[in-house]
Amino acid sequence: MLIWFWNGERWMVMNRNEIEKRMEELKSDYIRIQGDMEKLESLGKNSNVAYSEKLLEEIELELKQLRKMLNSAV
Repeated sequence: MLIWFWNGERWMVMNRNEIEKRMEELKSDYIRIQGDMEKLESLGKNSNVAYSEKLLEEIELELKQLRKMLNSAV
């Protein structure tokens, strides 16, 4: 089954496996960015930390949208 969704810029179509793969990629990115943030915080580079926090928020939003798509497709 194909699932259509608006990603904020354009309409996208993905099947269940593609959505699950994208979610795994985002989770991996999230973990990596969290680790980078910890390193930046320990070095006192707060401006870079703020950018990383913004990236994490964007990832959280996309994961929320993808979960919603999966739940509605069932």
